[in-house]
Amino acid sequence: MNYVTFGGVTVGLCILGYQLMTWWPGRKPLMKDPVKHASKLLPWLAAWCYGCLTALGIGGLIGTASSSVLGLSNWLGDAALVWGVGESVGQQAGAKTFVPLSSPGAALVLIATVVFVAAVKKAGEETSGQLKRGAWCGITLGTSAGVAGFAAVPLAQAANWLGGTVYTAVV
Repeated sequence: MNYVTFGGVTVGLCILGYQLMTWWPGRKPLMKDPVKHASKLLPWLAAWCYGCLTALGIGGLIGTASSSVLGLSNWLGDAALVWGVGESVGQQAGAKTFVPLSSPGAALVLIATVVFVAAVKKAGEETSGQLKRGAWCGITLGTSAGVAGFAAVPLAQAANWLGGTVYTAVV
């Protein structure tokens, strides 16, 4: 599993900030119909969870793709920090505290990958972009120390439980 640098976390936070700013309907519309506006974030949030799960020690092609995205994000973020604000590069952004996925949990990530690819193909241009940005953000922030403790652990536990439940019921 790759580690995330401050540059990689910066890229993830930039994606998160971009998504929130393009989603923000304004205070009055949000207060008038919060469920409608909050539901517009659901595709992005689901893709974020998927991206986070792919960064949790998955191997094979999915793990390689996730590690490549993380490595590219680290490089882009580090370059932006050096050239943008004069910061040093390659600093690891905290410890990698996470619960590894069990075999049924990893199988669930494979199923989620098929569903994610189908969702991206079926979605319109706007939603497709949301899904891709969500997965990218999940990959970059899912391995950071703060997010790994806050979100990645419950996501991995949920994937392990759901995968175990599905495969126990089927087998």
